[in-house]
Amino acid sequence: MKRLQNHLIGIDQGSVVMFSDFEKGGKMWTGEGARMRRKKVKFGAAFEKPPSVQVSISMWDMDQNRNQRADITAEKVTELGFDLVFRTWGDTRVARVRADWIAVGEVSHDDEWDLY
Repeated sequence: MKRLQNHLIGIDQGSVVMFSDFEKGGKMWTGEGARMRRKKVKFGAAFEKPPSVQVSISMWDMDQNRNQRADITAEKVTELGFDLVFRTWGDTRVARVRADWIAVGEVSHDDEWDLY
């Protein structure tokens, strides 16, 4: 469990279109085997420490004739942002994915400063 030491808690959130491969014949739609897409996400303002980040798929468009396999995660979380990573494998064909995210963590206040 992450324990927050600060009385100031910040929440940032967003939505990211990961890709749209159907129109362009991209590898998520035409490929097979392990495939991955990574998008860098920047927070609106910096957190004091790396926040907790929750990600979810908010829209997906997949081929109904194939197995639907998907993994989505936040990687490399820092005070400034994180990498949003979508993976699939096997014969899965993914046309489009949109992901939503929320970050919760400690933030600073203008009145808080160190003398030394």
